[in-house]
Amino acid sequence: MMIMKKMSYVVLCAGLLLAASGAQAQLRVEITGIGSNQIPVAIANFANESAAPQSLSGIIKADLARSGVFKIIDGAEMSETAPVSYDQWKSRGADALAAGSVQAMADGRLDVRYKLYDTVKSAQLSSMNNAAAPQFNRLLAHKIADDIYEKLTGTKGAFATRIAYVTQTGREYRLEVADADGEGIQVALRSNEPIISPAWSPDGTKVAYVSFEKKKPIVYVQNLVTRQRTIVSNEKGSNSAPSWSPDGSRLAVALSRDGHTQVYTVNADGSGLRRVSNSSGIDTEPQFSADGQSIYFTSDRSGGPQIYRMSTSGGEAKRVTFGGSYNISPRISSDGKTLAYISRRDGNFQLYALDLASGQELRLSDTANDESPSFSPNGKYIMYATESGRRKSLAVVSVDGRVKQRLTTQAGNIKEPTWGPFMK
Repeated sequence: MMIMKKMSYVVLCAGLLLAASGAQAQLRVEITGIGSNQIPVAIANFANESAAPQSLSGIIKADLARSGVFKIIDGAEMSETAPVSYDQWKSRGADALAAGSVQAMADGRLDVRYKLYDTVKSAQLSSMNNAAAPQFNRLLAHKIADDIYEKLTGTKGAFATRIAYVTQTGREYRLEVADADGEGIQVALRSNEPIISPAWSPDGTKVAYVSFEKKKPIVYVQNLVTRQRTIVSNEKGSNSAPSWSPDGSRLAVALSRDGHTQVYTVNADGSGLRRVSNSSGIDTEPQFSADGQSIYFTSDRSGGPQIYRMSTSGGEAKRVTFGGSYNISPRISSDGKTLAYISRRDGNFQLYALDLASGQELRLSDTANDESPSFSPNGKYIMYATESGRRKSLAVVSVDGRVKQRLTTQAGNIKEPTWGPFMK
């Protein structure tokens, strides 16, 4: 069935108007592994795409190649209105073909059109028709790549998403936001004191984080559109590890206000603070479950740090991790089926994934000092921070461990990644 899509220009703008100063050095993305059974797809050069600031077809190819799921077959320039020779593309080994065009409009916007064809079934799969200002050229390309990914795999793509992370150069810390491919970097906050634990709001307009700018850890929420900041938690002692509820109304935080660190929830405006955990140990790193009914957290109540789950209203906590004696930093996939975490084994801190239904563990990294995992919104990839040669960088791995990427920057260390939601 052909599927027609049209994006709202207003929504498109609202998703990207991050009021921050100057672009920084771009992230370099290196693919170090690919998936098995790659889907061969031909991406034609869009007709008249020189009218756009950047090549849309080039961005689409880079997105799909980075996923590790597709084998990219180059195509000559081709408009979505041109007749398709299915036999010709099949003979070149393509199971699918994407073609499109760019047209400059009188009001300065670009009219971008695209169609996706199934060359095996000789049928059209999808089409999109969008108009946007030239500065949203990359987002349009990411949206098209997402559509191709979804139509050919059955899973939503995650190219039109953003990431946030912390960079450190000398004594300067920066909270930065970028497109999922590392382009379009914007600075949300600069500080001479550490910034840690950024977390995206479900609607993608805000980031919660911990800043030490007042010489103690305080939890803030920053609106990325208006740059307005709200102190969510500034209790006595440590305020740390914010995470959002799925509906964006609350955050879970770890506070030491009562002498030892426990899990609390608080409304997004800083009101309604409520203690959830109640143990004699340290309970920290809370994360809401996908349905918002439970909280996963790290606790040393059994002797060493392990991951537990309890109701958001408190009560009995059930241990979730049993492999290894040291498991921290729980993150849950959007479908609630997979738990990612960092486990220390044989002296190495490495990324693991746990199938919550079967209890089966899978080690996903081969490095020795991993931290801060974060799922892509489609649940197919995990981004995390790692260290190589005394330099911190980001890495991305598919949940089956086959596809691997590394993201580095020439200036300073990069750490504390968090993957934002789908951009609407």
